[in-house]
Amino acid sequence: MYGSIKRDAVYINNLRGFLLREYGIESLNIIPAKRGYYGETWMVGAAGQSYFVKLDYSAAHKSIYERSFPVIEQLHNHDIDFISRIVKTADGRLSARYNGAVLGVFDWIDGNNIQNERTKIAEYEMLSKIYTIPADGLTIPREDFSGDSAKRFFKMWAALGDNNIDSLFEKNRAKLERRAARLKHFSALCRGDASGFVITHGDPGGNVIMNGEKFYIVDWDGPVLAPPERDAWFSCLYPQFSGWAEASFHKALLDNGIEYALRPERLAYYCYHSFFFYLTEYLDTWFDVGDRFGNMAKKLDEYFHCWIEEQIKYADQKY
Repeated sequence: MYGSIKRDAVYINNLRGFLLREYGIESLNIIPAKRGYYGETWMVGAAGQSYFVKLDYSAAHKSIYERSFPVIEQLHNHDIDFISRIVKTADGRLSARYNGAVLGVFDWIDGNNIQNERTKIAEYEMLSKIYTIPADGLTIPREDFSGDSAKRFFKMWAALGDNNIDSLFEKNRAKLERRAARLKHFSALCRGDASGFVITHGDPGGNVIMNGEKFYIVDWDGPVLAPPERDAWFSCLYPQFSGWAEASFHKALLDNGIEYALRPERLAYYCYHSFFFYLTEYLDTWFDVGDRFGNMAKKLDEYFHCWIEEQIKYADQKY
């Protein structure tokens, strides 16, 4: 989304100078990377090396992005080599501030984002290895199963002041209220139990890169100390994957010495939570930059008919 901003030659040259001063990277070329929703992303080519540069300008997301760097560094320090390695500044910092944005530099990972049975199994195996890494010493958000994503959505809706978006939400009011009630129900079932908490990604399925026989999980913007269901719900509540996905996830956990069984109430919680969370991400963008990226009402209307509807329909039937 933020990568849709058109940048001129002056901006790119200033970025080039910043990378040289702060990182010692003498860039030969800088081209848009078009990876991820949050952040402006670039592929930076230097002599014998390519880098991924991500700048987060979002008022609601910058602090989340900044908190992720120590987590990524911790994973690397424990020999996790299938995530993007952070490139530090010349004076050893994990990230930098540029033009009001939080900027991070990573090694570039070649490959394609593909979702199929093979990449899903690789995803579960990688996640299970990460779940064995301790969170000691990290300042990382901790899941509380509050269900606040729905509360935050309705609060943002009340503050919108946009007739087109308001009309769209009114048309879907019954659906929104029912899903908020379902989230509240599963929140009550899950709250107060912190067993099985590990370092989770939050959106691994859409961020697996396949490069030949190698797999990587990228975009570690929002790690949270939470149960594995935060990563597993997408596949386990998706009709195309559900049966073997849960079995494969359990096998990967056991293969890495983690005796944990995915819980239906937690899978359902994350399904309904995510529905509202993604809505609030759209509204964060709207409050941040208005309708700068196009017809937001149209994008929101499309969201009410997108991929997550299959997961919610499955959760409605199963739970």
